[in-house]
Amino acid sequence: MASTELQGHLDGMLLAILEAGPRHGYAIVEEMCRRSDGEFDLAEGTIYPALHRLEAAGLLSSRWEVVSGRRRRVYALSRSGAAAVGERVASWRAFRSAVDAVFAPATSQAQL
Repeated sequence: MASTELQGHLDGMLLAILEAGPRHGYAIVEEMCRRSDGEFDLAEGTIYPALHRLEAAGLLSSRWEVVSGRRRRVYALSRSGAAAVGERVASWRAFRSAVDAVFAPATSQAQL
């Protein structure tokens, strides 16, 4: 899928993935790919600007953890982020419905 189609939706998708619980960057990328049946096989570096933006906005928190001697940053939803997931999902559904209506074949109405 083209990156231009992903713009504007990445933040909401990241919040939705983190709704299931805290994850580090690579695990977020893997989950995005899994949930989209490989459609969103993003480079790991693609999501970090969005994660930092969401953290700066107060929707995520993060902490460092060490696993097998390697440090990694783990992201989690804040309370505001948990509330934002529902808002983003509702907004997406309304948008999707409107786009589906536009793409639907013309009905029996008179065509010009």
